[in-house]
Amino acid sequence: MKIKFVFLVLIGVFLASCNGIPGADARKYPANPEERVKKNLAEGKGFTLNKQIGNVARGGTFDFASSNELWRASLDVIDFMPLTSVNYSGGIIITDWYSENNSNESIKISVRFLTNELRTDALDIKVFTRTCANSLLNCKIIETDGIIVSELKREILKKAVLYKKEDKNKKK
Repeated sequence: MKIKFVFLVLIGVFLASCNGIPGADARKYPANPEERVKKNLAEGKGFTLNKQIGNVARGGTFDFASSNELWRASLDVIDFMPLTSVNYSGGIIITDWYSENNSNESIKISVRFLTNELRTDALDIKVFTRTCANSLLNCKIIETDGIIVSELKREILKKAVLYKKEDKNKKK
């Protein structure tokens, strides 16, 4: 009973406070939409995405994946592997587990971009090896360090340098 009374009081308060939406009197606004827009802009209401739609150049300079040599080279080097996650703005490429002939052993590669500059410390590459006994339930995953990581990094950097040279030649 007490809950019903509180509910009715709250409804009464809400209904009593409603005087309509301020500025919703249609008699005060012109019927022509273009005139309404002008009036609203003059009063500071609303917003515009671009002051002049005509000859204004939009945007700025964007470095998309196609113009980033490291990104393109990384995708080219690991193009034989299925990709799980590719995020250019986050700067990471993650492949799915890949196995050529032996179904009990597969690898997964993660490439993280620390900078867009062509340097040896621009990439953080991790290679994981999954070895399974009999089924996918008994698997051991180990991060592989060493020769495969350094070879991947070298190949990516080598291709990135070639792409950079090609881009410079195109611009000339």
